[in-house]
Amino acid sequence: MTSDYILTLHCPDRPGILASVTGSLVDAGGDVRDATSFGDESTGEFFIRLHCRLGSSDAIVAFERDVACMATRLGVRYEFHPCAYKPKVLILVSKADHCLVDLLHRHKTGALHAQIPMVIANHDDLRGLVEWHGIEFLHLAVNKSTHAQAERQILELIAAHQIDLTVLARYMQILSADMCDALKGRCINIHHSFLPSFKGAKPYHQAYHRWVKLIGATAHYVTGDLDEGPIIEQEVRRVDHATSASEMVAIGREIESSVLARAVRWHLEHRVLMNGNKTVVFA
Repeated sequence: MTSDYILTLHCPDRPGILASVTGSLVDAGGDVRDATSFGDESTGEFFIRLHCRLGSSDAIVAFERDVACMATRLGVRYEFHPCAYKPKVLILVSKADHCLVDLLHRHKTGALHAQIPMVIANHDDLRGLVEWHGIEFLHLAVNKSTHAQAERQILELIAAHQIDLTVLARYMQILSADMCDALKGRCINIHHSFLPSFKGAKPYHQAYHRWVKLIGATAHYVTGDLDEGPIIEQEVRRVDHATSASEMVAIGREIESSVLARAVRWHLEHRVLMNGNKTVVFA
């Protein structure tokens, strides 16, 4: 029985890296289904995403052994993922439901190749929606005095459920630096692209009063620098003086949902590779 895997690889650029990887795959009796690579001339780094098919457990062991040897010899960082595995996703949310609804629908229809064992919210408003989907809902109230305790509980649940990715689907709490460090590269946030020009509440209303010409959203990995983590995906939509504040809100919700969904899917499909404070996205 054949098995499909995704190999992602990141190393200092030099000639022959892709040829070495694909050669090892062929020697193990495997087959390339899709391969994408990128050499970043600004950093001298090289990135590969390889979708491969291997015909036996012996072939899998042989290929991974060769890649591990290459990693030791050439300073390669790599990950090897079975395509059949569905990563476990934890969603954090507050009151706004548009991003959550979109992710749950994609999960229900199979468009999102993932398991969602739990949704955690700092308000109880969305319990019915989540439980209708057959997913456990946890209301975890957060205020200044309970913030640290709530984060500890979330991290314990992430460990207990072996969560692969945490998604902030309009979760209106700022994560501590310690939590950001604990979830480095495994936590995605969505925010409107008005930052830093339109900070705080009602950014779309602020944009309306300035009659902006473009609105949009950004999905990024969470870091200790608020809203400045490595960007995964962005989208903008043109508006004009005739676009009302309520129309901007509606357009913004639509963009936020689609941008977050793409970022989550690309991460789950191992299409996003970190490059310092940037990302390489093999979309």
